[in-house]
Amino acid sequence: MSDMIIVTGSAGFIGRNIVAALNRRGLRNILLVDDLGRTDKWRNLRGLGFNRIIPIDALHGFLAEQSAADVRAIIHMGACSSTTERDADYLLSNNYRYTVDLCTWALANNVRMIYASSGATYGDGALGYSDDDTVTPLLRPLNMYGFSKQLVDMWALSSGLLDQLVGLKFFNVYGPYEEYKDDMRSLVSKAYVEIRETGRMRLFKSYREEYGDGEQRRDFVYVDDVVDVVLYFLDNPGKNGLFNCGTSRATSWLEVAHALFETMGVKPDIEFIDMPETIRDRYQYFTEADGSKLRAVGYPGEFRNVQAGIADYVETFLSRMV
Repeated sequence: MSDMIIVTGSAGFIGRNIVAALNRRGLRNILLVDDLGRTDKWRNLRGLGFNRIIPIDALHGFLAEQSAADVRAIIHMGACSSTTERDADYLLSNNYRYTVDLCTWALANNVRMIYASSGATYGDGALGYSDDDTVTPLLRPLNMYGFSKQLVDMWALSSGLLDQLVGLKFFNVYGPYEEYKDDMRSLVSKAYVEIRETGRMRLFKSYREEYGDGEQRRDFVYVDDVVDVVLYFLDNPGKNGLFNCGTSRATSWLEVAHALFETMGVKPDIEFIDMPETIRDRYQYFTEADGSKLRAVGYPGEFRNVQAGIADYVETFLSRMV
């Protein structure tokens, strides 16, 4: 029986947590795919059990080898996730074409394929947050990152392949092992350090009348809950499609801030700062996953609210960082 599982982006945030979850199941025949470069991502590999690790550009060569016949699944989390990346050609190559090539190989070889899409595909939310296939072609992402993810979803949909693979639209994911991401890590991760060092935290001002400062709302989803969704589809290869992966509860930045202050036992002290002009016209003021499609295929898990997720993140990880 084919039993190797390939996890791309395996030294990254979501990928690392997926590998750890597979290890807890007793699985070690895992091929890690990632570029470590000069970052501290290598630290995320400590304590993991795996077969081997190869760089991103070596995966296609590996799949051409005889050993590729032993592959059970590809869990493709690797991508440039920077919403401020302006190199469109790079994003097309790294996020779009690379994913399409992996999907094509997996389908041709009867290998389970699960790839990461994004809530960024919904743009300003004018069309809502439904993952129904009739809505997908109408979406207009606000940045090139979201567009690169949208292109993969559209390729799978227009090619009639969504009934054979899984795309997961991750919303605002936070949790352990995101620290290497610097400015792209979650508010919880950044604010924890800021509060610990200064006793206060900063939030962006609002530039839309209908939202007060700090009242911008996002669907914040804890990484452990995201991993549970990924494993559900790994365990159920007959269930396929494009699905939202979020809590279906929009939470304001202020609510997140107060939950973090409370968990840390610090009196709230929040400063509102100017949002950089470069992102003001690409900023999502509201996101909230429609989870009805995910529930319709039988996913039984519950998603933690921000209070529970932040408490676990702080108590089991952030407070123990050295």
